[in-house]
Amino acid sequence: EVQLVESGGGLVQAGGSLRLSCSASGFIFDDYAIGWFRQAPGKEREGVSAISNSDGSTVYKDSVKGRFTISSDNAKNTVYLQMNSLKAEDTAVYYCVAAPSPWIIAGLREDGLQYWGKGTLVTVSS
Repeated sequence: EVQLVESGGGLVQAGGSLRLSCSASGFIFDDYAIGWFRQAPGKEREGVSAISNSDGSTVYKDSVKGRFTISSDNAKNTVYLQMNSLKAEDTAVYYCVAAPSPWIIAGLREDGLQYWGKGTLVTVSS
């Protein structure tokens, strides 16, 4: 059974930091790209960041570059999203997603995603 389990969400003040974790199981971790999408209330879902576990390549949404860092621990089958300098507009439900590694070449898009987690809520108070 494939599972993507997110953790680390919560309430933080603007300017603060959170680290999200995504623990993956049920598929060959090293062959996949793992990423994060988010959906804010009343807004469309959008891609935030992703990392290829095959070659370590990463991609970020422009508005989080320099503030968010994605990393992967292949020994633990876990991907992390370190979020610094959080802003109110980062408030959203964050979903962990997975797709075969070549998916990352074309950027953050929902087409081609195979697996989704249930999400974790991040609330940034201003």
